[in-house]
Formats: sequence, structure tokens, C-alpha cells
Amino acid sequence: MGITRELVHGTCVALGRRAALLRGPSGAGKSDLALRFLALSSEGEDRPMLVADDQVFVTPNGHGGLMVSAPAAIAGKIEVRGLGIMQVPSVGESELTLVCDLVGPKEVPRLPEPLERTVIASVPLPLLKLEPFEASAPLKLKMALLWASHDLPK
Repeated sequence: MGITRELVHGTCVALGRRAALLRGPSGAGKSDLALRFLALSSEGEDRPMLVADDQVFVTPNGHGGLMVSAPAAIAGKIEVRGLGIMQVPSVGESELTLVCDLVGPKEVPRLPEPLERTVIASVPLPLLKLEPFEASAPLKLKMALLWASHDLPK
């Protein structure tokens, strides 16, 4: 029995080896937040990169975690509303460490404790609720990715 991959709706960005899956309905701001995340400054290997926009392959890594990648037809491409489909820096594969549900401002908990979890492909992952159009959203996403990597099983 081989490892099977699952196709999920969402946009996925990476910071170094850590990736976040951005979820929300069409028009929720997934691509917009990803584009602003890609514009953040980079530090060494922790360069913000696109994994996939709109559709993401999720594959068990055999060690209790998940790897994410883009379908070949959309690899390195992101929808930029008003400009069309654009080529951006991307990474072929990364480890999924965080799921981020894009919500309205009133749905973002002020002090979430403990951080919620969600399950993708039978793997529990930290879940962050984030308002995507808030000016600080890309920085919050970066901070959450750095934090979530410490929450992973070793």
C-alpha cells in the first residue's frame, strides 16, 4: 500500500522548511495575504516562498507529519487580482506546520489559549484564526510559522 496524497483547496506559503495552509472561501484573501507574505524581508534560509495557490497537494511524510506541494500546472503561479496569474518565487515542497483559517476581525480571538487544533489527512496541526486584510497579518503569519515549528513532533 503506497502513500497517497490529497488535493485540498487553499493557498500555501512557506518560511524556510515550514509551511502554512491558508483556508477560506473564494475571495477571502488567501492569495492577497500570500502575496504580502512573500514581500516580507528574508533572513538566510527563512525566505518567504509560495508553495501553491488555490490547490495544494498534501502527502503524509511517513514520520507523522505532512508535506505540501503544488500541482505541476500551477507551480510557482499566484492569482493577483487586477493583474492576472503571475510567476513568483516558489518552493517545490515543504512541511505543513500550521493551518490558518481566514476570518473576519470579530472572529479572531484576542488571546487564544490554548491554540486550537485541526486535523488534515489524520494529522493534528495548530490552527490560527487570522483576519487576512489586517496590515499586520503577514507578520502575524510569519510569527505563527516560527512558533508552530516548535510545536511539531520531533
